[in-house]
This record gives sequence, structure tokens and C-alpha cells, in this order.
Amino acid sequence: MKPAGTVASLLTRFFTQRLMQQRQASPHTIRSYRDTFRLLLQFAKSRLGKEPSQLAWEALDAPLISAFLEDLQAQRGIGARSRNLRLTAIRSFFGYAAFELPEHAEQIQRVLAIPAQRCAHEQVHYLSRPEVDAILVAPDQSTWSGRRDHAWLLLAVQTGLRSSELTALTREDTHLGAGAHVHVLGKGRKERCVPLTKQTAAVLQAWLKELALGEGQILFPNRRGGRLSNDGVQYLLAQHVATAREGCPSLRTKHVSPHTLRHTAAMELLQAGVDTTVIALWLGHESVETTHIYLEADLAMREKILAKTTPHEGCPGVYKPDDALLAFLKAL
Repeated sequence: MKPAGTVASLLTRFFTQRLMQQRQASPHTIRSYRDTFRLLLQFAKSRLGKEPSQLAWEALDAPLISAFLEDLQAQRGIGARSRNLRLTAIRSFFGYAAFELPEHAEQIQRVLAIPAQRCAHEQVHYLSRPEVDAILVAPDQSTWSGRRDHAWLLLAVQTGLRSSELTALTREDTHLGAGAHVHVLGKGRKERCVPLTKQTAAVLQAWLKELALGEGQILFPNRRGGRLSNDGVQYLLAQHVATAREGCPSLRTKHVSPHTLRHTAAMELLQAGVDTTVIALWLGHESVETTHIYLEADLAMREKILAKTTPHEGCPGVYKPDDALLAFLKAL
């Protein structure tokens, strides 16, 4: 058995006892924390030359954690929010370690003191209908993977599911009879049912007739029949966006992520006149205030509001250039 002071023993207990048994964390949280520590242990191995299972607790100090977070941003190109998400997982682990290893309190407090990075409040980015149509026709539907990708792309942009929700769907979660919908277990263990359009239901009906891979449970499996990873979804989407750019030039200036498809679904609902409280339920938002970001991004709605107002009178001035000599002197 590993000694109590190794990273391996403590991290194992953190996942099995703290997260799974005591906190009963959701599968989404488990996967997110797991990915964080996989990246951290790989980084520590490259820096220290030690296998993760042999890593001593003293090695995980604040300078190493800070270097890891900086490396994520420099090498993997993640933003401040993703960095803070990784830091949240690390803080949770070190908070647990504070009770297990009180003799290392000083080291633990230094890690817990690493500050989160401030995030700019950026306007959400979404796609126009022609851009969506260009992406939907990009997969080659003469192939198994092309039909799979067309199905999940259509489902994503119609339902606004998170990437983790999309990849977690099983065949049993898909109900295509009267009142067609998908059953989703979202963040915070919140369940919701998202209705499907006739077009989406028809595409999923055809997809479900395909030969199931693996155990046949995952709705959109990878080639081995397992669940698609979030990185895998991002990779496939990037490929199809690259193809779509050939026929849709406006996509060349846009960075399209799986979350962009979620924003697009929300904006289409908003522009169709759906109330923000309904959109919040549709997307599985914890608070209706989260949905207000789509109001801020909808320029067309603001233009309609502006058209209802009484404009102020203004008199445009007439531009008269400076004398050539005076302009020369002013420029000196």
C-alpha cells in the first residue's frame, strides 16, 4: 500500500471518498476534475522526471502549480475561464489535503492562495443561419462518421446542449415518438427534457438504425464504440468548419467551438420571441440572469428598440480642411 504522504494515495482517496462517497459529485464534475489531474500529473512528470505514482507530496508545491497553469495557457491556448476551472479542481483537492496532511499546512496554504485570473466580460459569439447550414452540410454523409457528425451537429445547434451533455447521451435518452425529446442530465445533476423538431427527430431516427458499436449504448460513439471526448468533439467540429469555410466566407473570421453552437441555439430562440426564462430552462441554466448575455448580444433586437424611440434632432456640420500651410505646421 502507498504511504499516506504520497500524491497517489491521497488523490485516490480524494476521488473515491470525498467526491464520490461524501459529496456524491456529478459525473460531469468527476470527469472535469479527472482531466485536470491527468494534465497536472503529466506536467509534473515532464518537469520532475518522476512517474505520477511515485510522486511525493512535497513535489506539488505552489511554484509547480503556477507553472502548470501558465503552461496550459501558453501551450494549449486556454482562456482565463478554463484556467480558473482547472484551479478550482486543484483547490478542492488541496482543501481536502489540509485535513489529511496538517503537517504540510504551509505548503497547502500557498497553493490555496494562488489567485484566480480575472476574466473579461466578452459578448457571446453565435452563428447566422447560412453559417449553420454550411456546417451542417460539411460532413460526408456517404460515410458512417459523416452521418454521425451530421446528426450530432444538428442536435447540438437545435437543442443547445453542452458538449459534455451531448457526448453523454445514450440511445435510451432519445425519445422519438409523440413529443420527441432527449433526456439530459446536466450540471448540478439537474435533469431536463429538450424537445426536438421534426427534422432533428427524423435524422436521429435514421441514425439509430445504424449498426451500433461497442455495447451499443452511446448515442454518438467513437470508432471503438466508446464515448467521444470533449477534445474529440472539438476536433471533429474544427474539421467540418474548415470544410464549411470554402463555401461560406464569413466563417473564416470566426472561431467556432461546441459552445458557439449552444449560443447559436439560444440566440435563435431569443430572436423567435421566446422568453428568457424559458430559454434558461431550455439550456439548463442555474439562474435566469445567465441568459441575459444573449440579450446583450442581440443587435437586431436593439435596433428594433431604437426604431421605436423618438430621435433627437441634430444638425450635421460641414467639414472644411485647414489651410495647406497650417496643416503642414500642425503635422510637425
